[in-house]
Amino acid sequence: MAKNFDEELTGGRRVRGKDDIAIRAVGYILIGVFALICVIPFYLIIVASFTDEASLIRNGYPLIPTDFSIESYRLSLKNPTSILMAYGVTIGVTFFGTLLAVLLASMTGYVLSRRDFPWRNKFSFFFFFTTLFNGGLVPWYILCVRYLHMKNSIWALILPLMFSVWNMIIAKTFMSGIPAAITESAKIDGANDIVIFIKLILPLSKPLIATLSLFSALAYWNDWYNCMLYITKDNMFTLQYYLQRMLGNAEAMRLVAEKSGIALDTVPLESMKMAMTVVATGPIVLLYPFVQRYFVKGLTIGAVKG
Repeated sequence: MAKNFDEELTGGRRVRGKDDIAIRAVGYILIGVFALICVIPFYLIIVASFTDEASLIRNGYPLIPTDFSIESYRLSLKNPTSILMAYGVTIGVTFFGTLLAVLLASMTGYVLSRRDFPWRNKFSFFFFFTTLFNGGLVPWYILCVRYLHMKNSIWALILPLMFSVWNMIIAKTFMSGIPAAITESAKIDGANDIVIFIKLILPLSKPLIATLSLFSALAYWNDWYNCMLYITKDNMFTLQYYLQRMLGNAEAMRLVAEKSGIALDTVPLESMKMAMTVVATGPIVLLYPFVQRYFVKGLTIGAVKG
């Protein structure tokens, strides 16, 4: 029997060798450095949002907070009613849009993963083709406004992002790994396709659902383009578009003042950008830890199999 010189069994416990400990230590150090690199930008954004504008322009983004100021937050939250209304629209659109997007992607992926579906290759080609070519902005805008009447409609914020071919591919790849014997035995027991999908496939696809939910929620939460195209009513603005519009107005006001020879130092434009970033990304960042374990598993399985 070959002896392991790196580790030995003592009293039922596994004692790691020096090489194993060294490799693990280097791995933890590298992962820690990588994690720190990922966290530092968020830290700099938060610190800069609480830094005085003059100090920020003079010294750049500090690692240690100096010249503390909440002027950027005061201006960003000057109209709390509009902010809360924009938050409400964004949360509502994100919730219902994510629900519909995940349902549509998972149902489509399940159908295309079934080997007994005769047209699955033809439908798959139809979906993949749309990732290479599209009709362009003008036909899309005419379709949504003139024929679907989505101008100033909440559906203008939900429908354009409701189906993602990338999410469908992940769902199809993941569900292809579910044994066909499960669906076959359920059909023998008299279950139809809807019952099989709801009671068998979805409970086995929790990592997939978490992954698709995170992708869809991020897409809806960060979307401002569709709001710019189809929404003109102030009470229907999403959070991202509302903050971008506010920032654009502040920047335009500063440019006009500079051309007129008026010193306008009261608008902390740079720190306002950081404050708006914190306001806009805070809630969605807090969502990630709750779906992290499912997200990593679902994305890995969906990427490796196929």
